[in-house]
Amino acid sequence: MKDYEYQAGFGNEFQSEALPGALPEVQNTPQHPPYGLYSEQLNGSSFTAPRSHNLRTWLYKIHPATMQGPSVPYTKNLRLVSNFLDEANVQISASQLRWMPFDIPKSKGVDFVDGLTTICGTGEPTLASGLAIHVYTSTSNMDNRAFVNSDGDFLIVPQLGILDIQTEFGKLLVQPNEFCVIPRGIHFKVNFVETLEHQYRGYILEVFGRHFELPDLGPIGANGLANRRDFLYPVACYEHIENVEYKIIQKFQGVLFETTKKHSPFDVVSWHGNYLPFKYDFSKFCPVNSVLFDHIDPSIFTVLTCKSETPGTAIADFVIFPPRYSTQENTFRLPYFHRNCMSEFMGLIFGEYEGKKNAFLPGGASLHQIMVPHGPDAQATAQELKRKDSNVKIAQSAMAFMFESMFMLKPTKWAMSLSDKLEKDYYKVWENIEILFDPSNRNAIPKS
Repeated sequence: MKDYEYQAGFGNEFQSEALPGALPEVQNTPQHPPYGLYSEQLNGSSFTAPRSHNLRTWLYKIHPATMQGPSVPYTKNLRLVSNFLDEANVQISASQLRWMPFDIPKSKGVDFVDGLTTICGTGEPTLASGLAIHVYTSTSNMDNRAFVNSDGDFLIVPQLGILDIQTEFGKLLVQPNEFCVIPRGIHFKVNFVETLEHQYRGYILEVFGRHFELPDLGPIGANGLANRRDFLYPVACYEHIENVEYKIIQKFQGVLFETTKKHSPFDVVSWHGNYLPFKYDFSKFCPVNSVLFDHIDPSIFTVLTCKSETPGTAIADFVIFPPRYSTQENTFRLPYFHRNCMSEFMGLIFGEYEGKKNAFLPGGASLHQIMVPHGPDAQATAQELKRKDSNVKIAQSAMAFMFESMFMLKPTKWAMSLSDKLEKDYYKVWENIEILFDPSNRNAIPKS
């Protein structure tokens, strides 16, 4: 479909026009742009950022973005949290945390914006430091409404339902087993490819002050993991609608505001630049792993990273656990028991996660904070200890992911109590791990 044409290549400088000749030649700000359009620049980095890190796009629009009414507080959704320095918003816990699938509203009028809820996070957007993790649970389209986030970039992972996202730069169709990134400051609208159930759910990682990059590959070489060519960017696709009431919901300093335009905000006829929304299909991820022995650290499955000032340490890493062969010999192949200097938030899109089968469910989540012990549950451990070596393909019908962060994350009060989805007895999944220690037998193993 023409609405879903794409351009390929992570971080490339792109250009697109919905009308022939709509892009000015040579210069960015001609006195009279083609077709009577207005020039506008959208910056994702400071003007003086090094060229290799400079992010900006020039848009050629029917209406300047300034043509809107005053902003007023939007109070229909009060479940969003961005200031995690305010203890009134959070409920700190040092325990292992796991949530059952988050409920989808029974009401048929809950769109993407009204379905947003914060689970945990850290920092504060006015300081350009930190992150937030949200879920969306929705039942309807946004229609004549758009959303713009002034606080950070949204990385959106659909779990249930297909997203039909309209942005200022064009359209993205994002299905489960894909994700998209909407950088801050970009207007977008989420509709859904309609299902009989009208139930839509997914996860969002929001980072403040920085942007997502491809991870360094180091000794892996020039290829592998998520390759640049597989990231898709939209092409120009504009709406020219006048004399309509279009509501714009803006997230600003963690608070929602509402303003009104008398036209569609998706009126960009042409553009060029490198500050753009994009999507990626997990099935195109090229995993690497150990081919002889030992369970390798999950960083080998990093799709994107948001780097900190400390080399090799991320504000947030986005990691997936894709279908792959497990061939290691004489190895405990499940994710090892672990105490980490990073926080690990996990979600499940579909299927069963290898370390916690039949318990960690699609649409749910878990959070294992810095230095909080975690690992495979008792049932999975028992099965793994009795497994015979063989080459098997794992996660064939499953896709789990992880948001990993250098920060301690603070759960919201909604996540800890009001959601009624927190598993109170989660710690019990490790209670019945068999103790095999025998000081007289160096080769102690489970009884068959």
